[in-house]
Amino acid sequence: MVITITGAAGMLGSRLVQRLTADGHEVRGVDLRPEPGVTVRGDIRDPDLMSRATAGANVVIHCAAALPSYPAAQIRSIVVDGTDAVFGAARRARVDRVVHISSTAVYGLPRQVPTPETHPREPVDTYSAAKATAEEIAERHRGSGLPVAILRPKTFLGPGRMGLFAMLFEWAEEGRNFPVLGRGDVRIQMFAVDDLVDAVVAVLAAPDELADDTYNLAARRFRTLREDFQAVLDAAGHGKRVVGVPAGPALAALGLLERARLSPVYGRLLHKLRHDSYVSVDKARDRLGFTPKLSNQDAILRTYEWWRTQRHRTAPVRGGRTSRDPWRQGALSLAKIFF
Repeated sequence: MVITITGAAGMLGSRLVQRLTADGHEVRGVDLRPEPGVTVRGDIRDPDLMSRATAGANVVIHCAAALPSYPAAQIRSIVVDGTDAVFGAARRARVDRVVHISSTAVYGLPRQVPTPETHPREPVDTYSAAKATAEEIAERHRGSGLPVAILRPKTFLGPGRMGLFAMLFEWAEEGRNFPVLGRGDVRIQMFAVDDLVDAVVAVLAAPDELADDTYNLAARRFRTLREDFQAVLDAAGHGKRVVGVPAGPALAALGLLERARLSPVYGRLLHKLRHDSYVSVDKARDRLGFTPKLSNQDAILRTYEWWRTQRHRTAPVRGGRTSRDPWRQGALSLAKIFF
């Protein structure tokens, strides 16, 4: 097949370029950054550029997105306007199928766990609202006859992931304890990027009646946040522990730091870490035959081992321009003295 991938320089997009090229497909990677695998350089919001990128393509995989740390207007523009332009180009090119990479963020902060795909979209911030609107665009095109797979992964990680995980890895490597809100006994599901790539491949191989649907994607095996973070501290070998801090005062302090732009920790993440957060992945198993291979702990330890070899090669970036950038910790770095 001829496959167009947006966000081809990103963590997921670059992995898909490698995998699908190795599988024998002709891949066109679209991104602003001149990275390997990017064959069409430019902005996905440019209709002419997207028309060139999708001409003659069989499939479009839409991975390009903003991060929650971006300014609100930029999030809406990239996620909503970008998705609109990508689907418009796909429609004009008469592609056979679009795979839209969404997020479980569209559920907001659901108290129903495991959260099924039938749970309503209840966005709570600019990022989750933009992702929900992007799904509405995808569903409109699906409703008019274009087969569209909407994939909702949990936070995915693996070699190449930095962001806030770099903070945990840095503190572990320096031989420090690591704080969690409250007791850290909430169950937070994540997802290995290698499994996400496998899921996309499974969707590409599925017939339209199965691919033309919406799927949660996440690890089947996961434990508490305390246990997953402790696995990293144990791997560091300094004998340090995950330390619980009072949730109320910590949330108040982190909220103030966020508003003052002195911390990269955004509001939805703060509240998500106080409650169990996991989704049902039975539908992907039953309809697509997809079962993830890696657990939360497998994914986070693989990421940590990669980080150990790469940490001196990438400078911290304010707000994290991509998930491959380590975030500046801001005022949080001062808290190290207490741990």
